[in-house]
Amino acid sequence: MEQYGFFVNTDICTGCKACMTSCFDRNNLEVPQKFRKVYEFGGGAWEAAEDGSFTSTAFTYYTSMTCNHCDNPACVENCPTGAMKKDPETGIVNNDKSVCIGCMTCEKSCPYGHPVQLADGLSHKCVLCSDENEEGTPDPACAKACPVRALEFGSIEDLRAAHGDNAVIGELGDTTAPNVVIGLHRDADKGGTLLNLLEITH
Repeated sequence: MEQYGFFVNTDICTGCKACMTSCFDRNNLEVPQKFRKVYEFGGGAWEAAEDGSFTSTAFTYYTSMTCNHCDNPACVENCPTGAMKKDPETGIVNNDKSVCIGCMTCEKSCPYGHPVQLADGLSHKCVLCSDENEEGTPDPACAKACPVRALEFGSIEDLRAAHGDNAVIGELGDTTAPNVVIGLHRDADKGGTLLNLLEITH
């Protein structure tokens, strides 16, 4: 099995959301539905000096996230009907719509807030745009849309060899063995809190 994944370079991501909007368009979603989300983290403050001047310690950084087609997907483990499955050939996590009952236990279980319930009442999610061609070959629109090439798609083995294996940033952990590599922003070691919670919810 060739497991696919993403590399997200948060040090150059500008938070423009081109990845998110291209995914939105490709999948014919409606507001507020999202298969890909851009998280904004930030912190710091204005600090006053004795001479009355102020210095800013404020910082902000972004990371783009979608389904990470995890090695230990919580959505698969917790799906009550067995509709959610991980393909043994491609590693893509998807659900069988003929078995899905729309309970959204998958979304509640996922640490990244996927999948999404659409108008048909069923669970839908990122399948790496593998449904775009007859061969079922992944070709995600999001990675092609990034204007600064902060998002890279490919074999997770190759991505880890090139960029390391970090999968943690801000409040996002790696409890499900996600197939993503996150290149840390220069201010990521300062922590930061999630600033756009309402924007990333469905």
